[in-house]
Amino acid sequence: MTTPILEIEDLYARVGDKEIIKGFNLTINKGEIHAIMGPNGAGKSTLSNILCGKPGYEVTSGSVRFKGKDLLVMSPEERACEGIFLAMQYPVEIPGVPVTTFLKHAVNAIRKHRGQAELDTMDFIKMVREEGKKFKLDAEMIKRAVNVGFSGGEKKRLEALQMAVLKPDFAILDEADSGLDIDALKIVAEGINSLRDGRRSMLIITHFQRLLNHVVPDFVHVYADGHIVKSGGKELAVELEEKGYAEFEREK
Repeated sequence: MTTPILEIEDLYARVGDKEIIKGFNLTINKGEIHAIMGPNGAGKSTLSNILCGKPGYEVTSGSVRFKGKDLLVMSPEERACEGIFLAMQYPVEIPGVPVTTFLKHAVNAIRKHRGQAELDTMDFIKMVREEGKKFKLDAEMIKRAVNVGFSGGEKKRLEALQMAVLKPDFAILDEADSGLDIDALKIVAEGINSLRDGRRSMLIITHFQRLLNHVVPDFVHVYADGHIVKSGGKELAVELEEKGYAEFEREK
C-alpha cells in the first residue's frame, strides 16, 4: 500500500489561549490536488503555518505525518528540504537579496540535504530566467531584491516561480489568487498546472472559486470552526460560490 504524502489525524492547535484547529483530519495522496475553502477566521492560514513550522502555534494533540515521517518534530528548514513549499498569502520583502541569489541558496540547500552536488551558477541562472518567462518575470526583475518594489501580482508570480524552481513534493498555496487581476491569475494558474505531473501534491487554500476554475482540484473541503465539515469534488466549489458559507458558520 502506498504511503500518503500527508496524513493529519485529529489535530488540535492553538495560538496563545485560543484554540484554532479542532479535530482536523485530512489525507492527501501522491499527485492529488486538494482545495480547502472556508469563511474568514476559520483557521485556514493557521493550518498552513502549522504545516510549515511557523513559530507561535502550539499543537496540543494529534499527529501530522509527511511521507510517513513525523512532521511536527522537524524544523521549518527540515520541512522545506524534505519537500514542503508554502506560497504565502502575504509574501515578505527581503531587501538586499536578489531573487536569483535567494533561489540558488534554497535549491542548493535542498540538494545538499539529499546528498546531491550544488548546481553550476550560470546553468542555474539560465534555468531561472527560462522559468521566469512563464510567469512574465523578465531578467531584470529577477535581479531585483526579493519582492522589494514588486506589485501584489508580481509577488504572487514570484511565489509561483519559486515553486517551479524548487519543485517540491507538496505545495501549499495560501490564497495564491488574492490581489491578482484576470491576466495575472491565468499566468499563475498555468504555471501551477505545469507542475501537475501525477507525483506532486498540492493543497490550495482559498475563499473563492475563481482559481479553481483554472487549477481544477481532485477534492474540495469546507473548513469551518477549526475542522472539515464537508468534502466533495470540484462541483462543491461551485456550490459554495453560489450559496456562500452561512450554513457552515452556523455549525460553530
